[in-house]
Amino acid sequence: MLQQKVDQEIKAAMLAKSEARLRGLRAIKAAILLAKSEKGNSEGLTEETEVKVLQKLAKQRKESADIYKAQNRDDLYTIEMEELQVIEEFLPQQLSREEITELIKEVIKSTGASSVKDMGKVMGAANKELAGKADGKTISEVVKQLLS
Repeated sequence: MLQQKVDQEIKAAMLAKSEARLRGLRAIKAAILLAKSEKGNSEGLTEETEVKVLQKLAKQRKESADIYKAQNRDDLYTIEMEELQVIEEFLPQQLSREEITELIKEVIKSTGASSVKDMGKVMGAANKELAGKADGKTISEVVKQLLS
């Protein structure tokens, strides 16, 4: 499903001669094809797997952009941010830190966690609950903060 949408967007970007958009879309298409060809994906990708692939791409772009920014390479930073913007269009709407905090408080209550020792249990449940809606780094920071 995602692959067909990306293919349509690639055609539109080609017609519009939008180089930045085209780069981002081609990166998504390449990652989808790679994920499809991996061992055990003979029946195609689930929506959950597609989201994970997109999250991985977004994380790579953010990390690269941070490095380029630190090295004062604004040309490369701009390219990464343009691609990130395209990738984020296909991801589910990300939750705010306040929304993440509220959901994690509920997870902590339901798991009965009381200290940092229970972080693994809380992280497992929180990652399932917030899959695709928040990145793991933010989830981890909030869990650590609430359990301390």
